[in-house]
Amino acid sequence: MTSAAFGLVLLALIAGVVIATGLPAYIALLLAAMAGAGAGLATGVVTIDLLGALPGRLVNLLENDLLQALPLYLLMGALLSRLGLADAVFRTFSAMAGRSAAAPLVAGVALGALLGPMNGSVGASVLAMSRTVGPWLERAGVGASAREASIAVAGTLGVVVPPSLVLILLGDALLTAHTIASNATGGTQRIINTQDLMRGALPAAALFVLGLIVVAAVIGRRQTRAVAAMEEPNGRDVATTVAALVVIIGLLGGVAAGRFYAVEAAATGAVVLFCWALVAGRLRNGELGNVASETLVSTGVLFAPLLAATTFTLVLRLLGTDKLVESFFAQLPGGPALVLCIALIALAIAAFALDAFEIIFVVVPILAPPVLMRIPDAVWVGVAMLLVLQTSFLLPPFGAALLLARAHLKTGARLGATVASLAPYLALQLLVLALVLGAPRLVHLLDPVSIASGRQAAPSPEASEKRLREMMGGQSLPGGPALPPPPKLSR
Repeated sequence: MTSAAFGLVLLALIAGVVIATGLPAYIALLLAAMAGAGAGLATGVVTIDLLGALPGRLVNLLENDLLQALPLYLLMGALLSRLGLADAVFRTFSAMAGRSAAAPLVAGVALGALLGPMNGSVGASVLAMSRTVGPWLERAGVGASAREASIAVAGTLGVVVPPSLVLILLGDALLTAHTIASNATGGTQRIINTQDLMRGALPAAALFVLGLIVVAAVIGRRQTRAVAAMEEPNGRDVATTVAALVVIIGLLGGVAAGRFYAVEAAATGAVVLFCWALVAGRLRNGELGNVASETLVSTGVLFAPLLAATTFTLVLRLLGTDKLVESFFAQLPGGPALVLCIALIALAIAAFALDAFEIIFVVVPILAPPVLMRIPDAVWVGVAMLLVLQTSFLLPPFGAALLLARAHLKTGARLGATVASLAPYLALQLLVLALVLGAPRLVHLLDPVSIASGRQAAPSPEASEKRLREMMGGQSLPGGPALPPPPKLSR
């Protein structure tokens, strides 16, 4: 077995270990990295000098502005969930949805779309929704399986609803991959950026959220159990909801529109919410310590896999696994549709064991460049990746969002009943994915005229050379090009 093929074996072992043992993904990634490095040193493929690039890669990772924004987004989510803001918003949304059996489910979906982009990972989103929406759905009399399904779906909305951190990180990873692919093929097409991916994801995300509201309304009205009357929102709840909508939509919309940097928006939102909590007297009796503790713990839980993923990716590149994958896609027969389908299947399988952030830092840098060498429409590829990741987190029996929702809610519902409640949501998800795959033009509806008409100027040679220097700033591989550091995320 070649060293490059051994890298693929390590990827499969990571998935198997995580699923079979329940170990955290970062432990499996570090164990695989050590195994790969050990094998490389034993065979002479890897040298100690090359492994010395690791500290620099980790430092570059922690210097990324977007990752510095992550704790601030988590702080916003903690403030919203612990200081009663989410409850006020849920009561108001329920009243807006009408006093029907469907109101709690509709309000839960709407709240998930609002809060999802701030929770970072699927795990954090599902936990936040379980704490805030779960008790309300139970008090309203919503069935156990319906609660689990709706919480799982709402917890995945942060993957595709702009400007989530998952989308921002994927956009920057695709920028690097698209630059590599364009220079490898001599292409002159415009290089994708994070803003392009946000515009591309917005139509699909809007279709999905609107469809979810319709599906939740239908499911709610078909409930056989009596639904308890929801608590009426008071004037303070309505005012809080309006203020929260203005702040959240304004800041997150500003990031999506390119008006704010992610760090600035997150810091502004956190300060505004913190000041509101002080004025409202919500930070008494040790509540500030609870909020800070939750934010720090959640940040650590998210950063540990990122550091492990960066370490493992370095080992894969040293083993030559990226070149093996590139050769496979280059020789693959058929057109772009087959290439994209195989790449999406690989992402879907990876999502059974890894979170979205880990996939972006482990799988996408290896998989995306060869795919984009065959498919020039990077926005289409990126949006399809987001939708496949979201779908995979819901697929039974190993979908992360589904498993986490059942673990956090502890309703005791049978898995079969929960899957049956989840089926309409999954059908909608697959329909939106099929629309994107079948009609690539859908992701370009919001493109500027110059880009949509193909008149956007190609990047200048100087710009391409500068980007390549940024990516190829690491140590040199024996007989090969410079080793790229992890993508330097643009603000």
